[in-house]
Amino acid sequence: MPQTTKMITSRFDQPDSFTLSGYERTGGYRALRKALAMEPAAVIEEVKAATLLGRGGAGFPCGTKWGFLPPTVFPRYLVVNGDESEPGTYKDRLLMELDPHQLIEGVLICSWAIKAKQAFLYCRGEMALAQERLAQALNDAYAAGYIGKNIMGTGWDLDVVLHWGAGAYIVGEETALIESLEGNRGMPRLKPPFFPASKGLYMQPTVVNNVETLANLPWIVNNGASAFTAIGDPKAPGTRMFALSGHVNRPGVYEVDFGTTTFREMFEDPSLGGGIRNGGKVKAFIPGGASAPWFFEEHLDMALHPGPVGAAGSMLGSGAIVVFDETTDMVKAAWRIVKFFAKESCGKCSPCREGTNWLEKIYRRILDGHGRPEDIDLLMDVADNISPGLAWPPRQTTICPLGPSAASPIMSSVRRFRHEYEAYVNRGGGAT
Repeated sequence: MPQTTKMITSRFDQPDSFTLSGYERTGGYRALRKALAMEPAAVIEEVKAATLLGRGGAGFPCGTKWGFLPPTVFPRYLVVNGDESEPGTYKDRLLMELDPHQLIEGVLICSWAIKAKQAFLYCRGEMALAQERLAQALNDAYAAGYIGKNIMGTGWDLDVVLHWGAGAYIVGEETALIESLEGNRGMPRLKPPFFPASKGLYMQPTVVNNVETLANLPWIVNNGASAFTAIGDPKAPGTRMFALSGHVNRPGVYEVDFGTTTFREMFEDPSLGGGIRNGGKVKAFIPGGASAPWFFEEHLDMALHPGPVGAAGSMLGSGAIVVFDETTDMVKAAWRIVKFFAKESCGKCSPCREGTNWLEKIYRRILDGHGRPEDIDLLMDVADNISPGLAWPPRQTTICPLGPSAASPIMSSVRRFRHEYEAYVNRGGGAT
């Protein structure tokens, strides 16, 4: 049985988990008091020692990211990326709905550590309950003196603004989120020069952190870096939340020890996925959100660890695991993902704007029975023009990774299940 330490989901089963009284009763804001008694630099060092990897997709060490801020440039900002938009991903939404004060305490600890006096909590537009819970939690935290002027008598002021977007996938990319927060159309910025740590929100130094990443901070401050690194794998310590969906008996969000739990355990353990539906077998699975290359039966015993998963040609990404059983039509599965990315392309880069729509049209032709034998290679060719080499990590001809994300399901499904594409073409007669 896999280890499933409860670090950040321990309150989920409590009916008042989202209230200030429920949070304080279970030790809430104790870590903030402890952090405020430390020097900001000491808090950063503690997070660095914990080797907390970002939980939003890239997996970059959190404390190291904070350290990129130029030391003498003020003001600086913290932006919380709550625009969870990867298909199949819904772990951050649950954190915002069920334990908003834990996130707010993480925001306060981070803001103290980086010496910010302004934080922005960006929530996805469709998450109505999360917005409602966050708004109430912020109001209660202000009233209790945890946010505002002279917090806990330290002389430190912090204002936290709740902002929600309009539901664009691209705003999950940090520079596009900053553009949206500034009131512009959500489109990514070039990096360089617009690395948020130097030229972020309002062209000031900015830290952009994911919801789950910040939710880990109270536990780390309360228990120490050594206790955090004692859980999970030494190179991927702590726990991580995964949103498991698809053809399993118990889809849901599960917090497991990071780097040690295997995909097989995630799918089959009675306390987790509970097995494949109808007693079936795994045909393929997406290990880290729709943008990740697919894995197959030979990867089932691989640990949920960014190292081995990356070496095998994919990523844990946004923490969304989607399982396909043996009855899945893999051409249709790939088409659905490509269609999503084509719709969500912001249009800034020609290869993505044009290429993803071409890909979707080719799929539609194949599925409608008008596919040509050359269409299979044409899919790969167009995908290669967006992401040259069709390898992982991807090379890209676009500013952000959305374009190459559309290539992942194509290269995964065509290479593994080309016969299913050929069957579609042959049934349609290869009409031109």
